[in-house]
Amino acid sequence: MKTHLTLAMVALLAGAPAAFAQSATPADIPAVGQTKIDTETFTKTVPSANRFEIESSKLAEQKNVAADVKDFASLMIRDHTKAGEDFKAALEQSQTTASVTASGPALLSKDQAMLDELKKLDGDAFQAKYIVLQTEAHKQALALFSTYAQSGEDPALKEFAKKTLPTLRTHERRIKDLVAAHR
Repeated sequence: MKTHLTLAMVALLAGAPAAFAQSATPADIPAVGQTKIDTETFTKTVPSANRFEIESSKLAEQKNVAADVKDFASLMIRDHTKAGEDFKAALEQSQTTASVTASGPALLSKDQAMLDELKKLDGDAFQAKYIVLQTEAHKQALALFSTYAQSGEDPALKEFAKKTLPTLRTHERRIKDLVAAHR
């Protein structure tokens, strides 16, 4: 199990150097090469990413995983459910003309693929993959929200991004603790 987790983390590090560069930069600097994310991209990505967090964490609560992983999953469900409600409220105040609902469309293909992969696993294999996918998902979320909070076009959605960032940073710290605990 340790070998698989180590290999997965090495692959993750090799495939996403820009996302990991964030730890060397101030927290509000975008971790991706983009300096701007348009509102349409933000409003399509947020509901899918949020739903992935909730659905994958519901799976974690049902699987045979360590107690700290189940605790983290419960936190993800609670915090991302609230984020979904906050996103809906921001959309109602938004100036965007995009036809977006707070629940969004079905999961984006990358989020659906990750969820499908998790559904096939159990025990240590599930736990290792869940931790790796949560690490990647939160790196991407931090990059998305940081960039939109800095340069977003819609004031209500920009404020939502700013208010959500501290929670995402807390999640990232908790994920690092899980990685360290389950090497």
